[in-house]
Amino acid sequence: MVTACGNLNTEEVFGIGEQYAYIRVSSRDQNEDRQRLALLAAGVPSDSQYMDKLSGKNFERPAYKRMLRRLRAGDLLYILSIDRLGRNYSEVLEQWRVLTKEKGVDIVVLDMPLLDTRRGKDLMGTFIADLVLQILSFVAQNERENIRKRQAEGIAAAKARGVRFGRPSQALPDNFYLIHKAWREKSITLPQAARACEMPIGTFYAKARKLEELSSMIRSSKRLSSERG
Repeated sequence: MVTACGNLNTEEVFGIGEQYAYIRVSSRDQNEDRQRLALLAAGVPSDSQYMDKLSGKNFERPAYKRMLRRLRAGDLLYILSIDRLGRNYSEVLEQWRVLTKEKGVDIVVLDMPLLDTRRGKDLMGTFIADLVLQILSFVAQNERENIRKRQAEGIAAAKARGVRFGRPSQALPDNFYLIHKAWREKSITLPQAARACEMPIGTFYAKARKLEELSSMIRSSKRLSSERG
């Protein structure tokens, strides 16, 4: 298999009518076995499969770009699902156009048999394939947006109920108050104080400021209560 971080192990000159496949997973931890096995079952050998493992923010797709340079008119490209071509509606349509119109490549989408450009080469067949493609691309993007919306609504609702997100705050060490007092009295330096509390300097400073703000609020509250009394 050709990956984004591997070297090409095939020849530079290719004939017409070769079969290739493209696999994309969204992170280094995501398993690509489902795509790889489906493509092997379709008859595409491992050394003709190109794979990118990329995060959502990084969409350079080096293996995909190498595959594009290798593809010739009449070649056949297999993908498991239509969303392997792009992250959104416009990207999928653009890559489909590049592959089928500019490169003259046929595409087979394994989980959607209607998207097989080898069939229906006449005007009606092309129209049906393009229509199905646009509908599926739109549905896929709409579903992703709905998932993000539901996640945001769920987080907002949880926050409204008082649920806190992020890592829980660690309890202050027993010696923090004494160390903080010594630091404020300039008996020790900030790095020494942080080291004594076994904290990064930034963490010690942030907790010290929070403690001082809280102490100030308590003093102000007591003063107001005294004045009212």
